[in-house]
Amino acid sequence: MRTSLSDQLGIRHAVFGFTPFPAVAAAISRAGGFGVLGAVRYRAPGRLARDLEWIQEHTGGMPYGVDVVMPAKRAEAATEDEVEAMIPAAHRRFVRETLARYGVPELPDGEGGSWRITGWLEEVARAQLDVVFDYPVRLLANALGSPPADVIERAHRHGVLVAALAGSARHARRHAEAGCDLVVAQGYEAGGHTGEIATMVLTPEIVRAVAPLPVLAAGGIGSGEQIAAGLALGAEGVWLGSIWLTTEEAGLRSAALTAKLLAAGSGDTVRSRALTGKPARQLRTAWTDAWDDPAGPGPLPMPLQGLLVAEALSRIQKYEVTELLGTPVGQIVGRMDSVRGVQAVFDELTAGFERAVRRINRMAGEGG
Repeated sequence: MRTSLSDQLGIRHAVFGFTPFPAVAAAISRAGGFGVLGAVRYRAPGRLARDLEWIQEHTGGMPYGVDVVMPAKRAEAATEDEVEAMIPAAHRRFVRETLARYGVPELPDGEGGSWRITGWLEEVARAQLDVVFDYPVRLLANALGSPPADVIERAHRHGVLVAALAGSARHARRHAEAGCDLVVAQGYEAGGHTGEIATMVLTPEIVRAVAPLPVLAAGGIGSGEQIAAGLALGAEGVWLGSIWLTTEEAGLRSAALTAKLLAAGSGDTVRSRALTGKPARQLRTAWTDAWDDPAGPGPLPMPLQGLLVAEALSRIQKYEVTELLGTPVGQIVGRMDSVRGVQAVFDELTAGFERAVRRINRMAGEGG
């Protein structure tokens, strides 16, 4: 699964694996892909530094990258306290009532919410970058559009490639104009924040829109055959995220969540604003249903929603309240039916890719 981009980066497979788990990122790079650590959950720069140090020691010298979430333009209310003050009392009451309806216990005294996503606040993301550039990362990806111009310039000074996710050709062209080095064409099927255009349609549109800039196909990809399809559509590689959630290296602490992921079909996800305030694909649960119910107050815009629900989601996860328990995941969840190692996933991807290539070559030969 080699392309000119994989050759440029010195990796065997043009498979970029996004994950919030350092052990998974390192295993992806060791397996011949390109591990990308999601930094959005890191509030403490010291913890991010420790995990990057660990990755550096466990990639076997293979390259890796980091994914941040930051807006291209600076927000007026930049601090967390200022944003918190904007959350309406009615929304806080709705959270309390929903948790009470399902009997979700309070967190113990002194235990704060661990599920505190604040990385899309610019002050947090910039603190993360101060750590990231101390390590030999090869790629900086931004999940919220093009990074600010000064961040792109700083990355390039460090010899770091910059990638941005796009859900439309219009967005992709903006990334190219901003100076990004590659674009991730993330289709509707993807887990997390995603647009409304399917991967099969989106990938060739973006390839045409930003040529000769490299494009990675993303969204609903979890087999070697799908990787072959992405490359056939003009992509220089693929960006996979959801498929790593049920790997051994991810080590999900929640047995209930693992069971839900393994049992879910491709129709068991929903694109909802309940998690962060922006449309994000995730497991459909009673929690997402409550926020999407027209009778409720509806989700707040980013980043208010993420701050509002942070402690609630920590409580749901800690006590494994099954009806409410969910996670961002793409429609590829229907293929995630067993827990296995990252290397085993790569072995299956490689075998499927080879089958697809042999089949196309055979068809091309017969046609000739």
